[in-house]
Amino acid sequence: MRKQTDVLVLGGAGVDTIVHVPELPLPFADSYMIRPGIETRAGQSGDFVALGLHTLGLRTHHLDMIGDDHEGDLVRALHRDRGIPLTEAPLRGGTRRAVNLVGPDGRRLSLYDAARSDDSDRFDESTVRELAAVTRHAHVVITQPCAFTLPVLREAGVTISTDLHNWDGVDSYHEAFAVQADVVFLSTTALTDTERTMRDIAGRGRARTVVATAGAEGSYLLHDGELTHTPAVTPPAPVVDSNGAGDAFASGFLLGLLAGEHPRRCVLYGTVAGAHACTVPSTRTDAIGREELLATVAELETGCAAEGDLPAAGPA
Repeated sequence: MRKQTDVLVLGGAGVDTIVHVPELPLPFADSYMIRPGIETRAGQSGDFVALGLHTLGLRTHHLDMIGDDHEGDLVRALHRDRGIPLTEAPLRGGTRRAVNLVGPDGRRLSLYDAARSDDSDRFDESTVRELAAVTRHAHVVITQPCAFTLPVLREAGVTISTDLHNWDGVDSYHEAFAVQADVVFLSTTALTDTERTMRDIAGRGRARTVVATAGAEGSYLLHDGELTHTPAVTPPAPVVDSNGAGDAFASGFLLGLLAGEHPRRCVLYGTVAGAHACTVPSTRTDAIGREELLATVAELETGCAAEGDLPAAGPA
């Protein structure tokens, strides 16, 4: 039976308030004059992954808990305006929100409001089962209460990916996601030994594929025990904000994965999508399109072939 949805994204819906600061870390001062201003817009990790996948032409559905508030209306409007199906459950604490401090070089510092979620928050299991039954793949964001959906998704037979973001390799909250996903993304930001953490994830869990992104240093791929490095690519425009780059990387990678590409080529897809995201101002929610991504990848592969370093292609 042909599935109705390519990717079900669970969790990560919310609103960010963007504050441009003169530098990071921000020195203490009584006040700052902020230009180009302070703006609140919908878009957190799950929203960005769903938007990225949808823009790349994948049939995407987003499930999350959202508050009955103005911020929730912004999230609903984002999905409605972009044509991304959204199934929502009520979040009693209010829609998740964060403040992002963005420096002139595009680096950002996120301040997450941890008071919005409660340990008792749960998705309706029957809803998760119904959505999983018609989807090919599930991308699970590490927000509460997504960990409880992992066994249900596994029973439904869908493959699972997750992004541990800036996990330090120790914090126990992330472990349920790390060991139950087939594909694991994470950042090297807080890791003291990237390869050891990647191999630990693969050794203790289900993942055949672990990807660690390292910003301007590129990314590392562990697939079937082999570790490879992919350098970063030059962004198509000046870097203005790194917010959402990891989500864009995951979206690009999943496009390749669901097309049957080898993970090394999927990493190239993700690298191009992530570089594009760094050129998008933090107040906007734009994502790279399928044609642009594929054309850029083809150009890069032509260059790699000329240098004798073409990434392996074909089914994983």
